[in-house]
Amino acid sequence: MSTTPAPASSLAPTVLHRLVQEGRAPRLLDVRTPGEFRTAHIPGSYNVPLDTLREHRAELLTHLDEDVVLVCRSGQRAAQAEKALADAGLPNLRVLEGGIVAWETADAPLNRGPERWDMERQVRLVAGSLVLATGLVGIFVPGAHLIGTAIGAGLTYAAVSNSCAMGVLLSKLPYNRGPRTDIRTVITELRSTP
Repeated sequence: MSTTPAPASSLAPTVLHRLVQEGRAPRLLDVRTPGEFRTAHIPGSYNVPLDTLREHRAELLTHLDEDVVLVCRSGQRAAQAEKALADAGLPNLRVLEGGIVAWETADAPLNRGPERWDMERQVRLVAGSLVLATGLVGIFVPGAHLIGTAIGAGLTYAAVSNSCAMGVLLSKLPYNRGPRTDIRTVITELRSTP
């Protein structure tokens, strides 16, 4: 369990679940990749991947004039989306505290699709595999271990900057893209849903 306090703009999964049950759900924007969204998402949420949200935030502003809760796996990408939308001038933004992981832990409902590895697990696999492989190759090829050192430096930077270049690269793989999220389709859905 994290000892870092939740940001003031967060919303606990139990509170959101109660709002949904009472028919007072805020607009839910899930900023994960389409592949992650397809695997499991909160019923009634809209998939607007973080990159798409950043690129089209001005277009989204006119369709998000009510309370908005941003959702991702753990809350980190949602916090980045919150900053992007707040910088563009959108008020009433909140982040689902603990993301989909906390939502599921609270036994709240999820729409499920085909199972796939989440982005964090993929990053751990790729980074760990590269460090292991270069460590082993380094036994025979002097200097190869420095690739593992560079991966470690990249992961350290990712933690400090709250960004992840490897995650961004992995999100572009066909496995993670899933069905393409078209901003026009998202906006049409936002307009048609009360």
